[in-house]
Amino acid sequence: MIRQYELVERVKAYEPSADEKLLNRAYVFSMRAHGSQTRASGDPFFSHPLEVAGILTTLKLDSASVVTGLLHDTVEDTLATLNEIEDGFGSEISRLVDGVTKLSQFELQSDKSKQAENFRKFLLAMSEDIRVLIVKLADRLHNMRTLNYILKDDKRKKIAMETMDIYAPLAGRIGLHSIKDELEDLAFGELNAGARLSVSKRLEFLRTEGGDLIPRVLSGLRQTIKQEGVNCEITGREKSPYSIWIKMQRKSTTFEQLSDIIAFRIVVDNLEQCYQLLGIVHKAYPMVPGRFKDYISTPKPNGYRSLHTAVIGPERQRIEIQIRTRNMHEEAEYGVAAHWAFKQTKSAEGDRKTYRWMRDLLDILDKASGPEEFLEHTKLEMFQDQVFCFSPKGDLIELPRGATPVDFAYAVHSDIGDSCVGSKINGRMAPLRTQLQNGDQVEIIKSRIRAPSPMWESFVATGKARASIRRFVRFKEKEEFISLGKAIAEKIFREHDTNFDETVISDHLTVINEGSLKDVLAKLGSGELTSRKLAEILFPSRRFESITNRALSFVMKRSGEVKAGDQGVPIRGLTPGMALHFSECCNALPGERIVGIVTTGRGVTVHTIDCETLAEFGDTPERWLDLSWDNTETIKQVQIGRIDLVVVNETGALSNVTTAIARSQGNITNLKITNRDIEFFALIVDVEVQDIRHLSEIMANLRLVQCVSRVRRTRH
Repeated sequence: MIRQYELVERVKAYEPSADEKLLNRAYVFSMRAHGSQTRASGDPFFSHPLEVAGILTTLKLDSASVVTGLLHDTVEDTLATLNEIEDGFGSEISRLVDGVTKLSQFELQSDKSKQAENFRKFLLAMSEDIRVLIVKLADRLHNMRTLNYILKDDKRKKIAMETMDIYAPLAGRIGLHSIKDELEDLAFGELNAGARLSVSKRLEFLRTEGGDLIPRVLSGLRQTIKQEGVNCEITGREKSPYSIWIKMQRKSTTFEQLSDIIAFRIVVDNLEQCYQLLGIVHKAYPMVPGRFKDYISTPKPNGYRSLHTAVIGPERQRIEIQIRTRNMHEEAEYGVAAHWAFKQTKSAEGDRKTYRWMRDLLDILDKASGPEEFLEHTKLEMFQDQVFCFSPKGDLIELPRGATPVDFAYAVHSDIGDSCVGSKINGRMAPLRTQLQNGDQVEIIKSRIRAPSPMWESFVATGKARASIRRFVRFKEKEEFISLGKAIAEKIFREHDTNFDETVISDHLTVINEGSLKDVLAKLGSGELTSRKLAEILFPSRRFESITNRALSFVMKRSGEVKAGDQGVPIRGLTPGMALHFSECCNALPGERIVGIVTTGRGVTVHTIDCETLAEFGDTPERWLDLSWDNTETIKQVQIGRIDLVVVNETGALSNVTTAIARSQGNITNLKITNRDIEFFALIVDVEVQDIRHLSEIMANLRLVQCVSRVRRTRH
């Protein structure tokens, strides 16, 4: 256990002006507060906050952070209060201790809502002062080091899973790679002990077989560089078992094929020497193709900068070499702790760029509809590898691997994402679902109308994009429900030979148990409030026909409206007499945004604005026509909308589906069961609809049916 004077000396070694009395006071306060408490290992409980403070000194954190490490468990586990801490140590330390205390019970719960809500608090506290996160990471690191003393297997696995899912990625995001690597390896040993043991044995065999391999390779590298007259420091190390295991999984490769089991780091004085040394290394040793990465010109999102290359080095070994300056090395070792704003200024431009991901997470927090959705999106945001793309102006945008132009648009600004209708990648038109590659230049084509497509959610890779799309869809869905609800309400009034009067509904809000007229109409449109129930409340003296009869009358009425020779679909932007065809690849419906492609011998083929086929005509813009639907309310020709459903395999499920479609005045023209098992069956349903809004209403009603698991529109 670290002694009191040793802790003070550690802090004074890198912060000579540290308040020695404050550190001593915190040491004594924590020791007395925890008293005779013990840990699962049998050690005095005070040893834990002392070890946490010790970890913080290795990161060279300021004295306020070290004091917070000493006090971080006092409020939760002892009789000490925040007021006592504020009186004795000041408001800054009290605020930091409070931030860590709120997170101390953050564990993986079977109740996902509780887990997610704790994570929200975590991010909010961390956004105020990132030292809260650093102290929490030090706390978690010591707990993981002593995890083996916990007797219950399920509790150990929960802690390890939480460490792997949340804390290790967060440590990596703020550049604390040494802590990230140790957290991952300790969690790996608990979650997959067999795999870790296997990799460790292979490493031990490699060390035994190679003997003093690392010193020999170091000697060869030093000799090569010395001949060129460059001053540098070279160190070598083995990769951790977890990092080796994860690369074997990701790359589907064998242990022997990995080039960076042994990694060597070369630290030089200045930036010019980095590239000079890279040339020396590549001149002396064959480079492994595809293994060079320049994180100096394009740093990682956490600010990490270095040159990485893999070569067949001395002793004919495949080795990874990292080349960086001393400042870069300091930041790589200590991350945010090496240059965090509390040491200088909180408005440093570098910090704003480096930690933009934190602001994105807070943006997701604001847009998510609930805790579970927030947790889903933040995991997407944190755990992905990165690709780097450029705007037409040369601005660098970092995105997760697998990101699309839609993700790029939302990363630039939410408004650009909402108004995105197309994209150019490296100057060529490309579908919005195209996965971006490192170095792509992306140009977003915008519309004056803000209308993100719900289909985007199926291919976007960032939590920010998904949260924004869902928020917009929820907003539009409610608007549609209100509009549909108003139409249903007007029909109820007509059936009673009464003019529609909103005040009549408003007078019954208490009976309906809703707060506003819009809430009533939205629930009426969504089906949560049935038209029968509302009619009974507004007109209690009327007798009502059965739901089945009304549904059948809807179907009969709908099918009776469609007659041969009815007026065709009016579209603006066409030359009179020009032949018109609707593409089967996207099946455009009235109300959707459309474009026309002029085809020799066929006239104009109509596509939706997000149709993937449009990419084939990117080089012939002269063939594109800007089309729009005319007044869709006058359209009498019936269109076919195709819906893909997954339904619970239970008695009456098919009847519930058809009734929901009939309730929206949809007429089924074709129905096919495409797959079936014990629990679910999949359906393809063709429905006669008037326009895209009508199809959306039908899909909204289907989503409310309890036995329906999934509803989506299919194009083909």
